[in-house]
Amino acid sequence: MELKKAKRHKAYLKLGVSAVSGGGKSMSALLLAKGLVGDWEKIAVIDTENGSANLYEHLGNYNVLELKTFSPNDYIKAIDVCLQAGMKCIIIDGISFEWDWCLAYQTKLGGKYQDWGQVTPLHDAFKNKILQSPVHVITTVRRKQEYEIVTEGGKTKVNKVGLAEQTRGGYEYELTLNFEIDENHLAR
Repeated sequence: MELKKAKRHKAYLKLGVSAVSGGGKSMSALLLAKGLVGDWEKIAVIDTENGSANLYEHLGNYNVLELKTFSPNDYIKAIDVCLQAGMKCIIIDGISFEWDWCLAYQTKLGGKYQDWGQVTPLHDAFKNKILQSPVHVITTVRRKQEYEIVTEGGKTKVNKVGLAEQTRGGYEYELTLNFEIDENHLAR
């Protein structure tokens, strides 16, 4: 261990963009990426939505890698392809399918709490690849309505509790900045 004086150095942003389906995640991520690197040709989109990243080709000459399978290792390999190609900003549009894969894998293993011992290291490797990549990384994540089941006076009710990101809880705390886009296309 060594104690050093603080010194500003080049930092790579890790940005999150979340919204409901159709809420503007992809276009927002592309515009943010252009603002960060200034060159469309240095931007790569890892597209998990059947080629939907191509819908915005009118914005500029960015690169698209279509991901067809969604294990954490598939995402890591896609990030490596983008890094080897010299990209300066990688957009992962989106990461919700990685979390869905983790949930399904945990169920396949038996669905017991201890099965997370095999799933968590895979998810953590994916998350760490994002955080440690020497480029800007923008991830998009779907938000959907969350519910809770409560019992009041002997009756069971289902209550809406708001929108929640469809990824492992706490992911937003790992990021430099996390935008939530609302139904009016305003970010907070």
